[in-house]
Amino acid sequence: MKAQALHGHLDALLLAVLEQGALHGYAIIEALRARSDGNLDLPTGTIYPALRRLERAGYVASTWSTVSGRERRTYQLTDSGRQALAGERAGWREFQQTVGRFLDPGSPPTPA
Repeated sequence: MKAQALHGHLDALLLAVLEQGALHGYAIIEALRARSDGNLDLPTGTIYPALRRLERAGYVASTWSTVSGRERRTYQLTDSGRQALAGERAGWREFQQTVGRFLDPGSPPTPA
C-alpha cells in the first residue's frame, strides 16, 4: 500500500500504534508493518515527518536515549494525543459508515 493511499489517515495510525506504549521510530515502522500484515511498509521519509508534525501539535512527546552506543528517539502519546486518537476513531467510524453506504453492496439503505 502506498503512502499516498493513506492521505489523511497516517496520523491516526501513528497515534494508534503509540497507544500501546512508547516506541522508537524504527519500531513504529515495524509495528505498522506487523499490524497490517505487511501491507503498510512505509519509508522513514514518510514516518518521521509525520511524527515531527504530531510532536509539534502536542500529540506526541519524544526523548533521546542511547542504546548499544546508538542514539535513538523514542516517541510516546500525550494526553492530548489520546484525545486526538479518540476523535480520529469517531471520525473514522462515521466515514466508514457513510462510504460503506455506497461501496458495500450488503449495507442496508439509509431511511429517507
